[in-house]
Amino acid sequence: MSEIQMVDLTTQYNRIKVEIDNAIQEVLSTGKFIKGPQVKQFEENLARYLEVKHVIGCANGTDALQIAMMALGLKEGDEVITASFTYVATAEVIALLRLKPVLVEVNSATFTIDPEAIEKAITEKTKAIVPVHLFGQCADMEAIMKIAAKYNLAVIEDTAQAIGADYFFSDGSSKKAGTIGTIGTTSFFPSKNLGCFGDGGAIFTNDDALEKKIRMIANHGQSVQYVHDEIGVNSRLDTLQAAVLDIKLKYLDDYAARRRNVADYYDQVFMDLKNIQIPVRSPNSTHVFHQYTLQLRNVNRNELREKLAEAGVPSMIYYPIPLHLQNAYKDDRYEQGAFPITEALSDCVLSLPIHTEFTEEGLRYIAETVKKMIG
Repeated sequence: MSEIQMVDLTTQYNRIKVEIDNAIQEVLSTGKFIKGPQVKQFEENLARYLEVKHVIGCANGTDALQIAMMALGLKEGDEVITASFTYVATAEVIALLRLKPVLVEVNSATFTIDPEAIEKAITEKTKAIVPVHLFGQCADMEAIMKIAAKYNLAVIEDTAQAIGADYFFSDGSSKKAGTIGTIGTTSFFPSKNLGCFGDGGAIFTNDDALEKKIRMIANHGQSVQYVHDEIGVNSRLDTLQAAVLDIKLKYLDDYAARRRNVADYYDQVFMDLKNIQIPVRSPNSTHVFHQYTLQLRNVNRNELREKLAEAGVPSMIYYPIPLHLQNAYKDDRYEQGAFPITEALSDCVLSLPIHTEFTEEGLRYIAETVKKMIG
């Protein structure tokens, strides 16, 4: 059995090596490494896949969030609501722009932001909500959009972990993650479900005026070369990465299906173990399983991780310290115990390897090893 990895990008590359190598070679042969035709082609193909009017590539997922907030014209001191149980980038850009991050509680089952907590946190200074589609499934967007409409708030979807997921509304309609709010953002970090071979990101919107503004901001605020209508940044999706992504986009649904198969296998092995809560699949969202995250009960997580590592099974904790307890985001409003669900999750979650390239032998070994150590 080969070495077990959290994400096996080498085998994934080898499966589509000829297509990827040809795409890269085409860029190399033209020398158009910035703003080459593959960038526009990928943006158009991703827009078609998502059924959204506009996709704008950028340098990474953090930039995508920052540019989205800049395009909305948020001002210093404006409040932006997001979850405390998420990766730091979500709140980081709020603080960098001198906006005020307002952190709230999450749903204990799905790990996604709690709409009731959002509404309770709204003040006259609130201007936007950033729901994070954590671990691969959508936040409760129907409820969030109703709140946003009620208080006239923008919604920026952080879709870095859930690209390709479908959200189902109560009327039976559906939309892709990232296409429901005012603006959607994503990351193409290599380990993401749609990952490139370096850094990359994108921004989505159905608003023509916002699309124009986003493109300007991402390109030094230029409307045409050397004409700067906005304060901007330098954030581009380079041509090589766009070429890679355009190939991998064709396989995105297959990648999601493969990840779900892994999750299904884990579920079957773990579902009867009293010390494990398997991931809850929301009825209003498909799950693309960027992570397979367990909640442990009466298990010493550090000891378990050490034993798993000794047995050759890697694991990760997403996230060991919630944002409201991080030194950079300490606030008098958020003492220890402010968000009991979030804090409990940070103490008990454990993510197992999940990717598109498992062998039956490797998957069985992981599941049986975990079961033996916990069961």
